[in-house]
Amino acid sequence: MSLAQRPLTQELLGFATVGVLAYAADLGLFLWLRGPVGLDPLTAKALSFVAGCSVAYTGNALGTYRRHPVRGPRRYAAFLAVNLAGALVQLLCVAVSHYGLGLTSRRADTVSGAGIGMALATVLRFWGTRTLVFRGEGRVGSWTG
Repeated sequence: MSLAQRPLTQELLGFATVGVLAYAADLGLFLWLRGPVGLDPLTAKALSFVAGCSVAYTGNALGTYRRHPVRGPRRYAAFLAVNLAGALVQLLCVAVSHYGLGLTSRRADTVSGAGIGMALATVLRFWGTRTLVFRGEGRVGSWTG
């Protein structure tokens, strides 16, 4: 691996690690809120989504992008907006597959939302996080710092 590739690889690995932790927090909280707590699915998902975003933001701010200066409410709001855009991509994939293409099985919904939608949303989230939330300067392993 060349020196130019190493910083991006570190960034991708950090982003992926934080994403797995955030996904686990989101899923675990959703299951708890739906099960023992007994909340309706939309309320449970909204709360677990915000919790997952908070875990992801904290992990990225303190880990992947820790050398980036200044953290604050505007940065969190931008991060939340990027993650909402990712969620919309996943919903759009399900809508196109289910209603547009007529692929209405549970498997098709899972593949379109949790497979294709998640992959596209992850690419969008990575791009948005690195370019809109934690801009170039101060990245872990970057040439500038």
